[in-house]
Amino acid sequence: MTWLESTHSGTSCARAFTLIELILVMALLIVMAALVAPALANFFRGRTLDSQARELLALTDAGQSRAVSEGVNIVLWVDARQNACGLQEESPPQSGDPKAETVTLDDNVQIAVMDSSSSTTTFDRLPAIRFLPDGSIDESSPQTLRLTDSTGGVLWLAESRNRMSYEIRNSQ
Repeated sequence: MTWLESTHSGTSCARAFTLIELILVMALLIVMAALVAPALANFFRGRTLDSQARELLALTDAGQSRAVSEGVNIVLWVDARQNACGLQEESPPQSGDPKAETVTLDDNVQIAVMDSSSSTTTFDRLPAIRFLPDGSIDESSPQTLRLTDSTGGVLWLAESRNRMSYEIRNSQ
């Protein structure tokens, strides 16, 4: 007698899950999903804030690169009321700036300029970061932007210590 024959010797009892067992497993999965869902939602909201901060950081890098490559002042303006920001040439030709970009932030994320004063760089009456043709940042540009999400999470886009670029920080 082989091993296969010994394991199936004459019994007609089939091994399968009963309907009750399947219902219990499904109920257990539903309970586990209900417990995990809030934590997962917070995770994804935090990812939105991080994603928006990285997008804004990429916009600062693009503005700085464009200022150097084109030899003109480039401004990154911030409109907190419209929850948007944009990148364009400070003094565009009459036909406008064909390379201008506008970014609207996610509805769950708010942007604010933290150190605006009367001497802060502005563009169309909005606070703006000015990138100069030599790659530097104008001294009157805002040093810090705050991004806040609907759950109270905060990330800061702040000038680096050498004042040559911006970086994302968890605290001011």
